[in-house]
Amino acid sequence: MKTKRGFRLRNICGENVIVAEGIENIDFSRIISMNESAAYLWNKVQSIDFTANTLIDLLLEEYEVSREDAAQDVNQLIEQWQKAGIVED
Repeated sequence: MKTKRGFRLRNICGENVIVAEGIENIDFSRIISMNESAAYLWNKVQSIDFTANTLIDLLLEEYEVSREDAAQDVNQLIEQWQKAGIVED
């Protein structure tokens, strides 16, 4: 999968928020907020193909977390990103 073009991570008032760029992506009914680890992963996978394992490995490199916890978090995160429409297969 890949991050969808036209969405950028911005820090607004201390909060990590995905911002749609371009008229075709504007939808003010949704605000996509990310915690620190989700924002870290988003930045790491910009413009590359990635899998759940890619995200898990990135979490393991950056944070002291078990592989099982990382996998659980990544699966939830991917589901949220897909639901928000900010990643594509």
